[in-house]
Amino acid sequence: MNNDKVWNRRMTVLILVIIAIVYLLGIFIWGLFMNPSCYSANYADKFLAPSIKHIFGTDFIGRDMFHRTIKGLSNSLIIGVLASVVSSIIALIAGTVSAVFGGWVDKFVNWCVDLCMGLPHLVLLMLISFMLGKGVKGVTIAVALTHWPALTRIVRAEVMQIRSAQYVKAAYKMGKSKTEVAIKHILPHVIPAYLIGLVLLFPHAIMHEASITFLGFGMPSEMPAIGVILSEAMKHIATGKWWLALFPGLMLLIAVILFDVIGENLKKLLNPGSANE
Repeated sequence: MNNDKVWNRRMTVLILVIIAIVYLLGIFIWGLFMNPSCYSANYADKFLAPSIKHIFGTDFIGRDMFHRTIKGLSNSLIIGVLASVVSSIIALIAGTVSAVFGGWVDKFVNWCVDLCMGLPHLVLLMLISFMLGKGVKGVTIAVALTHWPALTRIVRAEVMQIRSAQYVKAAYKMGKSKTEVAIKHILPHVIPAYLIGLVLLFPHAIMHEASITFLGFGMPSEMPAIGVILSEAMKHIATGKWWLALFPGLMLLIAVILFDVIGENLKKLLNPGSANE
């Protein structure tokens, strides 16, 4: 293929990734430093339809839905990023250890993966969150402890391929231990697949945080969160207050799609085969 075409395609992919990162980072920072007065109650303005003053309208106690949605999405992003990082580190360690050491270690890790994936995901999330007292801590730990199995399988498969390489066999013959070989010779080659898996964990984490919060097993009702906002909206949507659910739902959907865009395009950039397509 012509080098100019390859370069143009890479630039297009890179621009898409940058746009998605800037959008998500903007919401994250904006929500993080937002003044609580922006989404405070104002009973004189309750149930106002979308307008220039309140572009997402207001809710049942007059809170501005635009600022509340930004703050809620920012909180969801914080929890999603934190839980995804913890979950991905568990997956990286478990997948690498499983493939490098083999034997009973491999069987044990696979058993844990099958156990977690065999249970209904949402039920497991709600159970862990409820046992830990719900709230930010309960939701974060619940998401972190339930999203590692799929990535563990990916990491394990990558390590299984790499461990048969000549340079790995040479390292063993030179007297290197399995731990040394894993850290110095295997992990650096697994990082691209790990990073892609980490990014693709974010949308799942955000959606599941919103889901269990919506069902009442997550964030407290006084804290701005997309799940809380949508749960409250369900009480009023039948009365024609459509904006209470539409705009927060769309913002959540856009964030999830953008994370997916980042992950899929990073896969194209980091994969030697697709990078030259």
